[in-house]
Amino acid sequence: MDLSDLNSADMQRFYSEEQQRAMINEMVAKMTSECWDKCITGTPGNKFSSSETNCLTHCAQRYMEMSMLIMKRFQSMQ
Repeated sequence: MDLSDLNSADMQRFYSEEQQRAMINEMVAKMTSECWDKCITGTPGNKFSSSETNCLTHCAQRYMEMSMLIMKRFQSMQ
């Protein structure tokens, strides 16, 4: 994509989309780090144990639910 060909509206949309991607990447990185630290207590092998798998699944679900709740709360405050 040649950015010099973009008009102002296109540039704003591009910038907004890039900001959203960066926020999602940051959220995934934080979730991964927090859930890993919480759920993987030993040295990981070739596979996760069933308890590790369940913990990771539930941790990720809770993280996403809380993130959505917080975003909705901030939106309602505006």
